[in-house]
Amino acid sequence: FWKAKGDGVEGDLVFMQGHSAPGIYARAYVEGRLSDAQLDNLRQEAFTDGLSSYPHPHLMPDFWQFPTVSMGLGPLMAIYQARFLKYLDSRGLTKTAGRKVWCFCGDGEMTEPESQGAIALAAREKLDNLIFVINCNLQRLDGPVNGNGKIMQEYEGIFRGAGWNAIKVIWGGSWDAILAKDTTGALKARMEEIVDGDYQNFHSKDGAYIREHMFNTPELKALVADLTDEQIYNLEFGGHDPVKVYNAYYEAVNHANGKPTVILTKTVKGYGMGAAGEAQNTVHQAKKMDVPSLKQFRTRHNIPVTDAQIEGDHLPYVRFAEGTPEYNYLHGQRKALGGYLPSRNPNNETLPIPELSAFQTQLESSGDREFSTTMAFVRILNTLIKDKELGKRIVPIVPDESRTFGMEGMFRQIGIWNTQGQHYVPQDKEQLMFYKESTDGQILQEGINEPGAISSWIASATSYANSRYTTIPFYIYYSMFGFQRIGDLAWAAGDMNARGFLLGGTSGRTTLNGEGLQHQDGHSHIQADLIPNCHTYDPTFQYELAVILHDGLRRMYVEHENVFYYVTVMNQNYAHPAMPARKGIEQEILNGMYLLQEGGKSDKKVQLLGSGVILQEVLAAAQLLKDDFGVEANVWSCPSFNQMHRDIMEVERFNRLNPTKEQKVPFVTRQLQGHTGPVVASTDYVRAFAERIRPGIPAGQSFTVLGTDGFGRSDSRANLRKFFEVDRYNVVVAALSGLAKEGKVDAKVVQQAIEKYGIDANRQASWNL
Repeated sequence: FWKAKGDGVEGDLVFMQGHSAPGIYARAYVEGRLSDAQLDNLRQEAFTDGLSSYPHPHLMPDFWQFPTVSMGLGPLMAIYQARFLKYLDSRGLTKTAGRKVWCFCGDGEMTEPESQGAIALAAREKLDNLIFVINCNLQRLDGPVNGNGKIMQEYEGIFRGAGWNAIKVIWGGSWDAILAKDTTGALKARMEEIVDGDYQNFHSKDGAYIREHMFNTPELKALVADLTDEQIYNLEFGGHDPVKVYNAYYEAVNHANGKPTVILTKTVKGYGMGAAGEAQNTVHQAKKMDVPSLKQFRTRHNIPVTDAQIEGDHLPYVRFAEGTPEYNYLHGQRKALGGYLPSRNPNNETLPIPELSAFQTQLESSGDREFSTTMAFVRILNTLIKDKELGKRIVPIVPDESRTFGMEGMFRQIGIWNTQGQHYVPQDKEQLMFYKESTDGQILQEGINEPGAISSWIASATSYANSRYTTIPFYIYYSMFGFQRIGDLAWAAGDMNARGFLLGGTSGRTTLNGEGLQHQDGHSHIQADLIPNCHTYDPTFQYELAVILHDGLRRMYVEHENVFYYVTVMNQNYAHPAMPARKGIEQEILNGMYLLQEGGKSDKKVQLLGSGVILQEVLAAAQLLKDDFGVEANVWSCPSFNQMHRDIMEVERFNRLNPTKEQKVPFVTRQLQGHTGPVVASTDYVRAFAERIRPGIPAGQSFTVLGTDGFGRSDSRANLRKFFEVDRYNVVVAALSGLAKEGKVDAKVVQQAIEKYGIDANRQASWNL
């Protein structure tokens, strides 16, 4: 059923149940895809060619496609992967008709909110290319999923109610003859009244126990009077009957009613382990089987291994000999289906990325015009969409905030994608920028649904590998509802080697001034930097943004680096200068720091660092220092404290492990060398953000960090910056305090500044309020 490739179409996408990874490895070994050494090195990857514990594309990039062991993410991502296949096809980008998305998950996993959260969308979007297979072994890690009820019926009701086809595979063929004798319906009634906890218990016992407790009346006992206890124990659930499973799969694949399908299949956890764990609450903790259990397993499944081999030091691996009927059948079937699965085969096509000069407007001064970096981003995005070579590959993704971000102009220009088109007259039809939905629209409008939106982004960001057609996703959202809300999915994106752009809109704890504690982001850069292949930036000016996005396009779609970008953009308007003309400025921006404004010569001089909107406060502080205290300041724009932090780590490690070689110097250290005086860094994020570069500050220079630690609140930007002590006046005081510690100014000058600017030194710190 699982097609690898065929007729010019890429194959099916299979989200394997994460904890079944050893079984998938066993199958791949039998197929000759894995070696004895690799199996020996299961879960030993650090220094060997081993196998990852679970499906991890980053660790096994030619094998696994989807990470599925953070419970619930597989079903959610599968739904949006199926939806994205429809998007690719209806836009005419690549042929996906005939491809199926299979998602294998457990009944315990389905209790995760993410597992069921998007099933209504799957039906509404008519995702008939989607098949869920829920392995209902009735158990989770500690005990039954729903011991007092019937989880299969529960899920059947949920999925049918959401608009899915539902197929239940309950009883194996060994039950058929018994059910045929049940002319009164007594057995069916008994089956209905037995709860899941009892079914699990039956299979943890023996046939005599099942005869006594399941067939608990004379009428029922008569139905199995001709069966031995062993035969009763071997009556199988449907999930262990290949014929029943085949029929369910066949029915699912050939449904043609425009609905997704769920297969609910009843199984026994630890099937085949016998007393070593079958249907026992402790089975998840069973790491190995003893010799008697292995012999029983061998005999039950007719595995060609001798007692001596089982009793030896190393259990043998078994695969079919070449030329045997089993070998020929196995490989013949996979050949007929286009190849082996799972398999990841990226198409690293080189895209025609425009030159940086394509964003010339952003590289020039805005003059008197004031606008936000969000608006600058929208203009850059429009430039890319209009590009004849690249435009069709751009995938804008928005969670119901297009108008907030000034993107409504794209509604008519490129349209909002909807698998059904638009069967209504939009209220604003007479307006220039009306709400236009179409089957070939380009924008993915996700509604108020950040987990779904990031799942669409992941599908687009991995299309180069999973559909062998590269798309370039730009997902813009309220930055507070990014990594904090969907951090697990972002981590999975890193695992999948996703390539694309995440734009944290309305960023900065004091910049989103009216919406308060739940909305104001002061820590997303810390969270984003935890993902090793995520590169983060907090630009202030439109030319910085253009340079960063252009570099991302080059690295991901020309150099094929497995990285993705997180860039914060703000909603505060101000004028934007032209990009400095000096040589190497682009690389300095990308490295995270460059000299924006040089102060005059003075024995009282400070180095002021800032990023994002707070750089505007830093520039104002430099002027106040000069006008009010005769202090000169160099102002440094720092688009990425995180990039500088990573550079510091690289240099520290090199120097530690290469003591006899010429020692390297961190980028931030090189930038500040020759620029004396206290260093003050100010951002709209928690202090830990800028603190990360402290090890790179040159020896002898003090380093003070101002940040927005604590809960946000609603107020004006000026009041919020005063509250968090990141406004221009607090920057001045921090600079003077540094000079006082160096003996360059008297401490009384610092006190005068505190009083002059009305700073309350006795007020509690923001992080205590």
